[in-house]
Amino acid sequence: MIEFDHVSKIYPNGVKGLDDVTLRIDQGEFVAVIGLSGAGKSTLIRTINRMIDTTAGRLTVDGTEVNTLKGKQLRRFRRNIGMIFQSFNLVTRTTVIRNVLAAKVPDMPFLRVLFGIFTRAEKLEALEALDKVGILEKAFVRADQLSGGQQQRVALARTLAQNPRIILADEPVAALDPVTAKRVMDDFQRINQDLDISIIMNIHHVELALGYAERIIGIREGRIVYDGKVADVTQDVLDAIYRGETELVE
Repeated sequence: MIEFDHVSKIYPNGVKGLDDVTLRIDQGEFVAVIGLSGAGKSTLIRTINRMIDTTAGRLTVDGTEVNTLKGKQLRRFRRNIGMIFQSFNLVTRTTVIRNVLAAKVPDMPFLRVLFGIFTRAEKLEALEALDKVGILEKAFVRADQLSGGQQQRVALARTLAQNPRIILADEPVAALDPVTAKRVMDDFQRINQDLDISIIMNIHHVELALGYAERIIGIREGRIVYDGKVADVTQDVLDAIYRGETELVE
């Protein structure tokens, strides 16, 4: 469970990334965060794994107060939270399976990391993760030979190899064409439903957000202006999020 309790983030230049945010996300939810560019979407999800520190308030994940963590405790905490980026972040000159196995590196002894030695069990886990996103046949292909959609699936498989309870996705389909974006969103939805992994996704495409998420969080100028079920999203709600033409939605 993720809980924001009056959380704010003010950047050094005075910009409010988050403004008194209070919300709760339960385990297994698929949440889409929508809003204009610069509204605070990325800030919201990146505070969850403390890629961004908060300025005020209290943020807890499964009862752990995030801002109290340091060093090994923070690294261990982050192992339970996968992160997917728009740019895939793969090592393109090596194979797909090696990219997935990179998820195991933080827990490996130094010598195994140095020589790139992985156990049979670790390799099987990597192959299983690739199978879950429908790209097992590409395991021994170099990553730079894949399409954008395939590379994003590899990134998702790498995250699954961490065995996370939560996946944060920061505009994961923004660089993909509509057909490929839908296939990747199918993967996210299946993983959420089959593995009970919480997915919190910052997404630019409203249609995809409404088509795949079960809950929508709308943010404008760092403030939550809508938090509710997809079925309850109306044009007034979208106007509040994107145009500021209505009062805040309770």
